[in-house]
Amino acid sequence: MKPILTTLCLTMLLVSSGVCWSADFQKGVDAYHKGDYATAIKQWAPLAEQGYGYAQAMLGSIYYEGEGVPQDYQAAVKWYTLAAEQGHLHAQTLLGWMYSEGEGVPQDYQAAVKWYTLAAEQGHADAQAMLGVMYLEGGGVPQDHLAAAKWYTLAAEQGHAGAQYNLGVMYGSGEGVPQDYQAAVKWYTLAAEQGYTDGQYNLGWMYRKGQGVLQDDKTAVKWYTLAAEQGDANAQASLGVMYDSGRGVSQDYEIAVKWYTLAAEQGDPTAQRNLGLMYLEGRGVPQDYQTAVKWYTLAAEQGNAGAQYNLGLMYLEGRGVPQDYQTAVKWYTLAAEQGNAGAHHNLGLMYLEGRGVLKDHVYAHMWGNIAAMNGDVLGEKVRDGSEKEMTPQQIAEAQKLARECVKKNYKGC
Repeated sequence: MKPILTTLCLTMLLVSSGVCWSADFQKGVDAYHKGDYATAIKQWAPLAEQGYGYAQAMLGSIYYEGEGVPQDYQAAVKWYTLAAEQGHLHAQTLLGWMYSEGEGVPQDYQAAVKWYTLAAEQGHADAQAMLGVMYLEGGGVPQDHLAAAKWYTLAAEQGHAGAQYNLGVMYGSGEGVPQDYQAAVKWYTLAAEQGYTDGQYNLGWMYRKGQGVLQDDKTAVKWYTLAAEQGDANAQASLGVMYDSGRGVSQDYEIAVKWYTLAAEQGDPTAQRNLGLMYLEGRGVPQDYQTAVKWYTLAAEQGNAGAQYNLGLMYLEGRGVPQDYQTAVKWYTLAAEQGNAGAHHNLGLMYLEGRGVLKDHVYAHMWGNIAAMNGDVLGEKVRDGSEKEMTPQQIAEAQKLARECVKKNYKGC
């Protein structure tokens, strides 16, 4: 699952309902909508100087975005502050954002909370959503998941897609609310139906895993596709898996490669590992060991244990790279530290045969024993094969090292 987002879309809101605008302000609005920012500024600046809150708020947005003027966060803060002090909700919200991000002012979470709260208590959905973030993360206020859920709920009930998504995450994890997958699906669905990318991805995940809904691969593919087409790397990687395995769609290796590639190029390590496997086996692409090594390396350098193990194999066998036992041991070790059973038994073999490391039956036994504990049949063979060359004292030492290694969670063994 993706983490809760902490960003706010700074979309300028021109709320006209119930507001009596001067003719000059309306001329600025008309010019702004036409992209004539110079005229808009000309119309709004005198009104802002006279204390007209809407004009001040709009000038703040003009300077924030750099529309018709050089981008100037300090000027944006000036105008937002003047409008906020008059109770302009949108200005209060954006001023809170600028304090939370340290844009135009020193970063000050307490000031951010102050302005968010003023707008949130009057029902401003963006402010409620951002106040939820502040309570969730403990920014400017003590961390309080209950309060975060409260503010997300108020914003979500107004249709705020980001708050709906965040509330879905909270129900999915049971933070601030009882864990409730059905409620999570409800909020993800509302966000997803508004085109909210992360909501679409997480909704696909829920259908794929059958959490809160009956497992439904076709519906999972539907939501993954919508998110993937918006560029979401996690959705692209997941969609690649669906086409690769033929779950919810007809199996199609070429389409799987397409989605893996898009995600891999964004740095998704799972997609990089899977793409490496496609090139290794020639599924959906011509077999190409060097390209397989390229993608395995990128994923392995990000800590993907499967890619580290596969890269160890490539160096062990000299496929796509010169055969190099020491480098194979390096990658096996990194994978082994993450609990990869295949890496455990292969490290045992390397010690048993003295490839890339000095031959050492004690360490061969240790790694084989650990692999066997995790259900790896080859690990059992490595362990038992080592015993033929070991004394009882050496076996006892190997067993002791294995116990210590497990206690250390395989680190530094």
